[in-house]
Amino acid sequence: MHILIATDAWLPQVNGVVRSLQNTCREAEKLGARIDFLTPADFRTLPMPTYPEIRLALTTPGRVARRISESGADYVHIATEGPIGIMARRACIKRGQSFTTSYHTRFPEYLSARAPVPEAFSYAWLRRFHNAGAGMMVSTPTLEAELQGRGFRNIMRWSRGVDAELFRPRPEAEMDARVAALPRPIFLSVGRVAVEKNISAFLDLDLPGSKVVVGEGPARAELQARHPDVHFLGLREGEALARIYAAADVFVFPSLTDTFGIVLLEALASGLPVAAFPVTGPKDVIGEADLSVGVLGGDLRQAALAALDIDREDCRTYALRFSWRACTEQFLHNIALAHARVSAPRMAAG
Repeated sequence: MHILIATDAWLPQVNGVVRSLQNTCREAEKLGARIDFLTPADFRTLPMPTYPEIRLALTTPGRVARRISESGADYVHIATEGPIGIMARRACIKRGQSFTTSYHTRFPEYLSARAPVPEAFSYAWLRRFHNAGAGMMVSTPTLEAELQGRGFRNIMRWSRGVDAELFRPRPEAEMDARVAALPRPIFLSVGRVAVEKNISAFLDLDLPGSKVVVGEGPARAELQARHPDVHFLGLREGEALARIYAAADVFVFPSLTDTFGIVLLEALASGLPVAAFPVTGPKDVIGEADLSVGVLGGDLRQAALAALDIDREDCRTYALRFSWRACTEQFLHNIALAHARVSAPRMAAG
């Protein structure tokens, strides 16, 4: 199985989409499948207005179509609805090639937070984009039900995983020394520092101990100036990030718009209980756990304080149920199933 994934989200971006694609590619190779990528790294780029960390590809439909043809891939999967995703979709439709898509990001909510664009308009465009494919992959049951209600079709489940060897409870000697030395309890939030992540809901909480924020984004300078008591550590990845998780006491996830939240699994694998709002993502990851691994509620302060009483071993035990291998097997199965579904009518007609 040879798959070409077209994605506008790629390095040097650090987010859940990029992590999911990287880990899926790694595990797919172990399973005997090959994944190649069509990304902004293949073209000249320009910074996205108001969000320079995101680079938009400067290319043409013809060049994207040639790259797809030259790849020799058996299947095309479109991961994002940006310039590359739009042009890849157009190329597949033009040549009569079926494709699958995935719904990673709530663009209608993100866009309306930054510009006066009605969510209904954005959802209508996204529905047209995804319904042209053989299948659309989503990460949670809650998101699936919501999008079905909005008229999206051929929805398939594609969950997420965690590297439980990297993200794990650690002795004090292996924790981030700067974070471990802060007054306790230590409340941690990890993610893009941007308005759509609702980070202010965490920063404004009246909590004892210390607040720590890991991540970069366009809102960091303003928020750091407004909250001098909060420890902003900037971007951290890999071992450095894992050491910070291990040093904290509670993971606070203030987002109202994430479709999953891989950081939730990273925190749990590190033994950190979660405090979050009862929305898509936390509801599916935390709310369905048969162990007490987090607290969901409309009062985020109360949830954060209550999470301090949760057994860290239970958090770790629950996170071990999520693996990137299982996630990748699900992805590969969806690809094969979606294309078989499209091919069957064609064969019958022939």
